[in-house]
Amino acid sequence: MNAYKTYITIADPKQLVLFDLPFKAGQRVEVIILTEDNLTATLAEDLKKLFKEIQATHADNPLTEEEIAAEIEAYRRGE
Repeated sequence: MNAYKTYITIADPKQLVLFDLPFKAGQRVEVIILTEDNLTATLAEDLKKLFKEIQATHADNPLTEEEIAAEIEAYRRGE
């Protein structure tokens, strides 16, 4: 089975219009409609906000190379 994927935005919830499809007239196709996963987009935005908050926190009090090395060593020791 071959698959064809395209994205559209619903303008009218009572109808769906597809055009410029790569199929022959009379060819039988199966149509499956999936909505976009908004959870993934929301989580990505939340993660970006968290990164900005963390960066802002450390902008006023940056870690030294020695502090970073000490944290890495503590992690490696399982602390």
